[in-house]
Amino acid sequence: MKKNNLKIVPSKKRVISLSFFVVALIFCMLTSCNDKSKTDAGGKKKYVIGVSYESLQSEFTINLQKALQAKAKELGVEIIEVDGMGSGEKQVGQVENFITQGVDAIILQPIEKDATVPAVEMANSAKIPIVVVNAMTANIQKANAYVGSEDVVAGRLEMEEMAKRMGGKGNIVIIHGPWGNSAEQQRTQGIKEVLKKYPDIKIVFEQTGNWDRAQGLSVMENVLSSGKVVNAVISQNDEMAIGAYKAIEAAGKQKEILVSGIDAIADALTFVKEGKLACTVFQDAKGQGALSVKIAADLAAGKKYPHDNFIPFELVTKENLAEFLKKHP
Repeated sequence: MKKNNLKIVPSKKRVISLSFFVVALIFCMLTSCNDKSKTDAGGKKKYVIGVSYESLQSEFTINLQKALQAKAKELGVEIIEVDGMGSGEKQVGQVENFITQGVDAIILQPIEKDATVPAVEMANSAKIPIVVVNAMTANIQKANAYVGSEDVVAGRLEMEEMAKRMGGKGNIVIIHGPWGNSAEQQRTQGIKEVLKKYPDIKIVFEQTGNWDRAQGLSVMENVLSSGKVVNAVISQNDEMAIGAYKAIEAAGKQKEILVSGIDAIADALTFVKEGKLACTVFQDAKGQGALSVKIAADLAAGKKYPHDNFIPFELVTKENLAEFLKKHP
């Protein structure tokens, strides 16, 4: 009996089909790695949220970030975080990148009111929910939700307290946040509304300190070197207030000039306790951070949420500091 030496040679068609299958399999594996839609251990969709912060050089923003991160972990959502580094143009590019990556929702803490308008428009066009937090864009009504505090109220609270401590008269310096930032504009509005009731309080100098401690110090050094008579410094945040106080202290004028701020960051509360700041106005960074990511996750899941979500400001002085710390340990 002859041995069958027949060999089976794969057809060219079979080889091509197999090669195509392998390439297709590899392609699917690679593209799935870049797909931002994920599932958790229970097979439930895990939402991915892109977050653009105005600047992570600010203690307030860092506190907001920590609360946002903790809430995201609790909710089981993934966050992709980027630092806007004080540039509205950079933030617009970051939002564009989030859209390209296919995130489920976006959170934007805008540094500039007008410059960040395209970020909201792009998110709308891509049908990706966008939550604006802490400060507003000029087209805030086009965002899916806003989380923050009413900055006009902060300006009023700060100026009313300082006017009282000044006895309704004297010269003040106003250190502003970044020009064009919605919080800067609204806090200025609140301050100047109060000043209408106190014609004997005069503004002798105004300048931006860009929310920055070192710039607050520099602004105040310039004021002091000019020889202007100053009775109080109205700073639109604590970082600049602390910088201004350090310049005043270096000049030996800390008993002559009152200083106030906004945010109630840890250093500012210490300064209030020590009598270095006359007052600060508490802005709830933790509340804003946690609520913004909760709303973003809910919107990604198709749930409805009110557009405006305001968290109240609170005046903090040496007199009510102990009570404040019990409420906000």
